[in-house]
Amino acid sequence: MTELPRWRAPYRREWVPSAVRSSLPGVALRVRAMGGLGACVAAGRQDSARQRWETVVLKGQWDAQVVPRWFCLSCCAMKKILHDYLQTARDAVVWKLDGLSEYDIRRPLVPSGTNLLGIVKHLTFVELGYFGPVFGRPMGQSNLWFDEEAEDNADLFARANETRDDIIGNYRRACETSDATIEALDLDAAGSVPWWGDQSVTLHHVLIHVIAETFRHTGHADLARELIDGSIGYAQDDSNVPEHDSGWWRAYCDRLESEARQAAN
Repeated sequence: MTELPRWRAPYRREWVPSAVRSSLPGVALRVRAMGGLGACVAAGRQDSARQRWETVVLKGQWDAQVVPRWFCLSCCAMKKILHDYLQTARDAVVWKLDGLSEYDIRRPLVPSGTNLLGIVKHLTFVELGYFGPVFGRPMGQSNLWFDEEAEDNADLFARANETRDDIIGNYRRACETSDATIEALDLDAAGSVPWWGDQSVTLHHVLIHVIAETFRHTGHADLARELIDGSIGYAQDDSNVPEHDSGWWRAYCDRLESEARQAAN
């Protein structure tokens, strides 16, 4: 059995299912924790037996040994968790356009031109690029990233003759193509990113990158939508913010302004 190096990871302990944790007493897993416990799964391989092994690592001062896969979160379960987070961000960024006029979804909200429909268009090419040619798989549609004649920021705004339905439809089809790649490949499947200088990557690496990029742009969409009509929230059925009336929010902002001025002085 190959022992893995020690890791530190800021992940939530809840990522390790309770049913798995309950099976761990028979495993030589010793933890001397100094608070702030977190957990992650680090995958290793014993090539001679063509077996995969994983270890649950607790943050702090700890000792851990590799344990068989059935004791821990599997690679398939980890891929599903990552895929679910990506889908959450995809859904949120499209939802931010709901109920808005053609003008509002296209107009620039900040000096750098950020706009809601442009965010969706950009993320279409993110999905096509990272889950397509990076792993030698087809994209299924054209990608402006690889059009040498495309103008700067062509993927970040919608032309007047590009419809909302077309752009959202292209995004959803790109996501379906990405999903096929994610389902077909293992997390350790190898790829190469040409625009990173042909850097070698794995599906695991790319999934994390695209999740980070999609959530970053979803944050942009959060602010853009609030600037348009004041709407806020994490999802259509879960705002994830305190429920107060406009008077409370005005008082809250006044408080923040006061605190900022006091700090400046």
